[in-house]
Amino acid sequence: MSIAGQTTRRLDGMPGARNGVLDGPVRVPGRVSEQAAARWARDQAIHAQRHAAALRPFRRDEFGTGLATPSRGQLRAVNDIVRRLRASLLRRTAAVASAAEQVSSSGGASALQALLRAKDIAHRAVRTIETIWDFYLQVFGQRTTAFGDWLYVCDRIALDCYQAAYTGLDTHRPVPAPPPFCFMQSGRSPATFRRNVRLKRLAAHLNPFPLIQIPYHRLVNPWTLGAILHEVGHNLQNDLGLARAVPDRIESALRQQGVPGPVARVWRRWNREAFADLIGLLLGGPGVVDSLLDVLGRSPGVTESFNPRGVHPTPYLRAFISFELRRRLGFPRRAARQEAMWRKLYPAGGRDGIPAPVLASFPIAHRIVVEQVCFQPFESLGGKPLAAVIRFRPKDQAMIREAAGRLAAGTPTGVLPERFLIGAARDALHRRLTTPGRLTQSFYSALSGGPR
Repeated sequence: MSIAGQTTRRLDGMPGARNGVLDGPVRVPGRVSEQAAARWARDQAIHAQRHAAALRPFRRDEFGTGLATPSRGQLRAVNDIVRRLRASLLRRTAAVASAAEQVSSSGGASALQALLRAKDIAHRAVRTIETIWDFYLQVFGQRTTAFGDWLYVCDRIALDCYQAAYTGLDTHRPVPAPPPFCFMQSGRSPATFRRNVRLKRLAAHLNPFPLIQIPYHRLVNPWTLGAILHEVGHNLQNDLGLARAVPDRIESALRQQGVPGPVARVWRRWNREAFADLIGLLLGGPGVVDSLLDVLGRSPGVTESFNPRGVHPTPYLRAFISFELRRRLGFPRRAARQEAMWRKLYPAGGRDGIPAPVLASFPIAHRIVVEQVCFQPFESLGGKPLAAVIRFRPKDQAMIREAAGRLAAGTPTGVLPERFLIGAARDALHRRLTTPGRLTQSFYSALSGGPR
């Protein structure tokens, strides 16, 4: 390439080139004009200021005015994060404006470089707050859609679980707030993001309240919403002060009963998922086990496969943990029938996929786990066992069965706790009391009213 006031570049194949040479001459500027630099600098300051102004706290009326809208406490918690980060962003935006002024007054290369550095710092701050702002814009915005009432119903069920746990305590614990918030995520499994943990979705900032992710296919089949009780259980393990006590107790009790150390450590790794299954059954009754079996019942290669690093119990074994608690809650015949069905589905009994020490110790190990989690006292529960804090008795199942008939008929379900209606929907489905479509409509209609 030659330069003599004018220059040409050989760029083979570029549109607009002729015989490999651009049609027109390319001028090489000698010096950027001060006026152009100042104009560009002012534009950068305007862009930064307007971007920062747009990332402002949310207003309650942006997400509807009905019961489904996020609660005031939830909006306040999110807006506190936005305001805190926005204050830092505004300082960085002001630095961009100041650097732009320096470019306008001096026009020197050093001033331009200072502007670029300030702009880059502000851009990183924008990306952080925008990640958080965009996430909540999406999950809060779902409340303005046709699914808003369904998600509000899920909120009510989650809140009812918390009320059952905290009113059953014999000691005072600070009531956690804000309550859980449910959102829909298609193509994903149910999941939860616990309070006060750092989330990638929130640019590694602390999550201010429990988030419960529910796939669309669960919402359209409400008898499968036992998943809500399981995900709430993960949050309750933390909020009730059991996050360390449960794994410590499980491992210690297993070792005392002669379970090999490596196997006891496997159960320690499984503690959170086992706890969530067990407290879910205490909260919602036997219908929750049916929801669990829907998920666990896959091909033998999947259900009997052992993951040496997995936090979920091997699916084949996991079912027996719930069967044991169901038996101990006063439903031995139904538990026996389910266990027999499960063994028929998987006649190999996990022998081809589960390590021999885990499988050999399982008959005693899973009973020890149920005993330690549900029937032994915890200090943080006021010296009560979990099964005495959250009580589920045969008379509760009788209420659920009665409510199943009411759901099928489309009549009010009475004073039944919200969490019990999942089991009622499951019972109505099992007994074919109405069509699945009508049952879904009746379920959401029964739960869509009430105070917020």
